[in-house]
Amino acid sequence: MDIDLGGPDHPPPPRLGRGTRQTGVRLYNERLVLSLVRHHRALPKADIARLTGLSPPTVSAIVGELEADGLLVREAPQRGKVGQPSVPVSLNPDGVYSIGVKIGRRRSDIVLMDFVGGVRAELHRTYLYPEPDSLVAFIDKAWRTLGAKVPAGRRNRITGLGIAAPYELWNWEEEVGSPPGAMQSWKDFDLTEAVGRNCDLPVYSCNDATAACAAELLFGDAGRYADMLYIFVAWFIGGGIVLDRHLYPGRTGYAGSIGQVLVPSRDADGNPISRQLLHVASMYRLERTIKASGGDPSPIWESPDDWTSIDPYLDEWIERAAGGIAHAVIDAMSVIDFEAAVIDGALPASVRKRIVERTVATLARLETKGLAPHAVVEGSIGNRARAIGAASLPILARFMRDRELLFRSPGETRLDGANSAERLSAS
Repeated sequence: MDIDLGGPDHPPPPRLGRGTRQTGVRLYNERLVLSLVRHHRALPKADIARLTGLSPPTVSAIVGELEADGLLVREAPQRGKVGQPSVPVSLNPDGVYSIGVKIGRRRSDIVLMDFVGGVRAELHRTYLYPEPDSLVAFIDKAWRTLGAKVPAGRRNRITGLGIAAPYELWNWEEEVGSPPGAMQSWKDFDLTEAVGRNCDLPVYSCNDATAACAAELLFGDAGRYADMLYIFVAWFIGGGIVLDRHLYPGRTGYAGSIGQVLVPSRDADGNPISRQLLHVASMYRLERTIKASGGDPSPIWESPDDWTSIDPYLDEWIERAAGGIAHAVIDAMSVIDFEAAVIDGALPASVRKRIVERTVATLARLETKGLAPHAVVEGSIGNRARAIGAASLPILARFMRDRELLFRSPGETRLDGANSAERLSAS
C-alpha cells in the first residue's frame, strides 16, 4: 500500500523558516526553541527567553507559530507565583512521526515513532544471518505498513526514515554462524541508497550502537549526565560516547567502539590471555554456551524481553561479561573523565540489572586509584534503543539544533549576555 505524503487532502508537512522574514535566523531560532523544549520536557515562554537570549516578543511569536504548525502544545497553567500563571509548552507527540530501522545480525526491527520518542507501532524479522536483498524488501514493505497506521490526515507529518546498522556487517562470519562468504555481499552494498530508491521519505543512517547512545541521550534517564560512556550489549557489544551532552561520533564514526578494547580472559586451556571485549561480553558467546549444552538459544533474539527459558545459562555468561565490561570501563575512564558508564542492551531489564550489579561488584575489587569517582548505571530504553535512535535521525536533522546553552536549568542565567541568536544574519 502506498502512503500519500502530500496532495490536496494532505497539506505539506510543517516547515521551519516560513515567510519572508530572515529565513536563516527563523530556521535557527525555531530549532533552538524546539530543542530546548525537548530537553526540558516543558517550559514557559519566560524561561525560553531567559535561556536563549531571545526577546520575549520574539519567543512569543516563535512559540505561536510552532503551536499553529502543531509542533508545540500548551500544558496546564502553573499557579502559585507572583503575577499571571505561566503556561508551559511541550512537544506535541503527534506533531511529527518518523520511521526507524535497526539492522542486526540475527534480527531487524522497524518502529513508527512520534515526536517525543514514543513507539506507536513496530515490526520485526528474525533470521540466521542478514542478506541485503531480502532485508531491503522487508524494509520497503514494513515502512509502508507502519506509515499507514498514522491517520490519513497526519501522514504528511512522517518526516523521514532512519537506519541504524553495524559497521562492517561482512566481518565476523564465524561468530555469526553464517556460511563462509555469505556475508561478503554486504561489503560493497549501500543499504541507505538501496532503501532510498523505493522510499518516498528522506533516508538517513548511522552506526547501530551510536544510534542507541543517541536514543538514551535524547529520551532516556541517563541524559542527565553531561559526559558518559555508553555500552550496549547485543550480538556484538558496542557503545558510544557523550561529551558535554553531545553525541561524539569521532573522526570516522567509530568512537565508543568498546568491543575492541582488550580485557583479561583465558584460553581453552585456562591460561591468562587478552581478548577483545567483543569476544567476552557479546551475546554470540551466550548462544555458543547454550548450544554446547544442547539448549535452544533462539529466545536471545526471538524474545529479547523474556529470557526465562534460558535463565539456567545466564550466570556464567553474566559473570564473564561483567568482568570484561569492568576492565573496559576502567580503561575508558583513564582516558576521558566520564561522569558515568551507562549499560543497556538488547536483553531483559532483569538481565541488564544483573550485569550492572556484577560490573559494580567487579570494579570494587579492581585497582582504581588515580581515577575520579564515577557512576555505573543502567540504561533505560533497552532492546528498542537502536531503532528509536534510528527514528531520531530524521527528527534531529530537520527539527532540532542542540547546542551548549540548551542544557542549562531554567533558573540559570545565559552564557553570552546578549541576544546572539537574534543577531544571526540570514547568511
